[in-house]
Amino acid sequence: MGEKLICNNKKAYHEYFIEEKLEAGMVLQGTEVKSLRAGTVNLTDAFMLIRDGEALLNNLHIAPYDFGNRQNHQPDRQRKLLLHRKEITRLYGKVREQGYSIIPLRLYFKDGLVKVEIGLAKGKKLYDKREDLKKRDTQREISQTLKARNRG
Repeated sequence: MGEKLICNNKKAYHEYFIEEKLEAGMVLQGTEVKSLRAGTVNLTDAFMLIRDGEALLNNLHIAPYDFGNRQNHQPDRQRKLLLHRKEITRLYGKVREQGYSIIPLRLYFKDGLVKVEIGLAKGKKLYDKREDLKKRDTQREISQTLKARNRG
C-alpha cells in the first residue's frame, strides 16, 4: 500500500541538526483521522515531551473536521506517541544529559495507519544557518551554469 505524505516540517531542517530519526504511531480520535485525510494539519511548532514514561506530542494543530458533530476533537490537544519503552528511556536520557530536542519531521499514512517521523535534533546557531544558505545558493548557481552549458 505504501506511504502517503500528509505534512512535512521544512522549518526543522533549517533550525536543527537532525542526528537520528524514528518512526512512531499516534493515538488519535476518529475525526482527527478524517481531518488528516483532508490535509488540515500544521506541524511547524510541534515538539515532543516525555512525561511519566509516556511520549507526548504538543502543539500539533489538527483542524476540526468540517462535517463533525459535537464529538469533534480539540485542535491543539496533547497526543500520545506509541514507542517502545527502551526507545522512550533512551530518548529521555539524551534530552536530559546532552541538550537534544525531539521534534516531528513529517506526518504520513503507512498502510492505513498514521505515523509520525520524529528526529533527535540539536539546535543550530545563527552562523550555521548562514553557512547552510550559502551552500544552497552555490549549489543552485552550479546547477544553473551546468544547465546553461548543456543547452548551448
